[in-house]
Amino acid sequence: MDETFYYHNEMANARGTMKFIIVTGGVLSGLGKGITASSIGRLLKGRGLKVTAVKIDPYLNCDAGTMNPYQHGEVYVLDDGGEVDLDLGNYERFLDIGLTSDHNITTGKVYKTVIEKERRGDYLGMTVQIIPHITNEIKERIKKVGEASGADIVLVELGGTVGDIESMPFLEAVRQLYRESGGEENCLFVHTTLVPIMGSVGEQKTKPTQHSVKELRAIGIIPHVIVARGVKMLDYDIKRKISLFCDVPLAAVVSAPDAESIYQVPDILDQQGLTDYILRKMKLDLPRSNMIKWNAFVKNLLNPTGAVEIAVVGKYTGLKDSYMSHIEAFHHASAEAQVKVNLRWLEGEDLETKNPGKFLKGVDGILIPGGFGDRGIQGKINAIRYARENSIPLLGVCLGFQLLVAEYSRNVMKWKGADSTEFNPKTRYPVIDILPEQAGVTDMGGTMRLGTHDIKLIPGIVRTLYGGKAKIQERHRHRYEVNPKYIDKLDSSGLKFTGRSKDGVRMEVVELANHPFFVATQFHPEFKSRPENPSRVHLGLVEAAKAYHSKKK
Repeated sequence: MDETFYYHNEMANARGTMKFIIVTGGVLSGLGKGITASSIGRLLKGRGLKVTAVKIDPYLNCDAGTMNPYQHGEVYVLDDGGEVDLDLGNYERFLDIGLTSDHNITTGKVYKTVIEKERRGDYLGMTVQIIPHITNEIKERIKKVGEASGADIVLVELGGTVGDIESMPFLEAVRQLYRESGGEENCLFVHTTLVPIMGSVGEQKTKPTQHSVKELRAIGIIPHVIVARGVKMLDYDIKRKISLFCDVPLAAVVSAPDAESIYQVPDILDQQGLTDYILRKMKLDLPRSNMIKWNAFVKNLLNPTGAVEIAVVGKYTGLKDSYMSHIEAFHHASAEAQVKVNLRWLEGEDLETKNPGKFLKGVDGILIPGGFGDRGIQGKINAIRYARENSIPLLGVCLGFQLLVAEYSRNVMKWKGADSTEFNPKTRYPVIDILPEQAGVTDMGGTMRLGTHDIKLIPGIVRTLYGGKAKIQERHRHRYEVNPKYIDKLDSSGLKFTGRSKDGVRMEVVELANHPFFVATQFHPEFKSRPENPSRVHLGLVEAAKAYHSKKK
């Protein structure tokens, strides 16, 4: 056991032992490890514990910032500007906490740090190896997060699947962490597996789970809990079979069936006694759960009094995870407005026609989300024009904000060919231009305007949505902005910039006068939306869509 661990362990003992729950996955990816971890965290928080979360991604990228959304889903942005895996969004939403880039550990980050230490001579001539140097770095990063947050419980989700070659150093690291932290009282392993149903008789199959657990045990990790994913609850005989063949107590074999909403999962797990089981294993004597607000949110979400349809005109709609935070923001707004939000997914390319109305017919609202690249841009501009001319509620976010300005410049100001220099560097009217500090940037990763920044609001729709606040804080991810040369002319024509950066130089919010809801934000409000505190502008769009729907009747 290394000296650094003893130091960290003593620090933890000074305020109470730091405990870890490690969530692994078997059989295949996408089983819902993140939702399982988030749900366990929500339940433990409901018992009064302070919980934080770490997501381990075994890819070689240092972060998710340079990934195409089709590769890995949405790039989620944190307050400190960290570009991370979308599962950290689930942690923030379920636990109602703010995380940092330190909460996302990748192979790239770990190896980069170890190599830099070796180059500096920090290892004093030692042969640098996976064990102990890489595994020590992984453990130190996990402990550092726990200490910085002052958490009672650190949830650690190990991405990928047991058996993946890239996951091996991380599995070895958490195996060591288990031994060093004192065993199951302080470190618990939760393993998620798949229980498929085969054939017309609907038989649940346990063999994938058996092989997955066998693989895990061969590494030296014995799971304390098995969460079995499937379309329905486990039959009792199947549950007993998993318990017997995987050497896990019957009470620790938990079903995670398909649910109408991910926000039901905490209750599904709790009803099977998982919370009490974990607390007993970790020797924690805590009062009964307090999930009143959470349960009220879920009840409202699942019992709407009406419905609206909102079109999402994007670039990556073939993979809905690319817009995960928008989807969840609409769920949060749906519960508060007590109206079901149905999303109509449209590719921008499909609207590059003289008649976008055939794709948008019947919608009650439109969202133009963020994105990069010129594919489908004209289709998004057509959708914006259609919303403006037909008084359909519209929300633009980031790229949507920029395209709203471009559309208005072309079709109302009559600045022919007005565009962003991202798409047309030679446009006569560069109403959107690159940020000055971005002009000489060559590296793509972590170089945009990222993270939370102060925003000043003047009276308008958005300030009203934020409860009249003159200053708000929201997260950003962009390289381009409204060109200052055109701001006064646009503003005086009726396109009002009602939100600006702290120094007043950058435009953050735009609204169109004499329209029921024609609003766009340069920032990404979806990243700070929470079940009990939905994004204000998403809620505004839903309420406007609700009013528009009623008016159509």
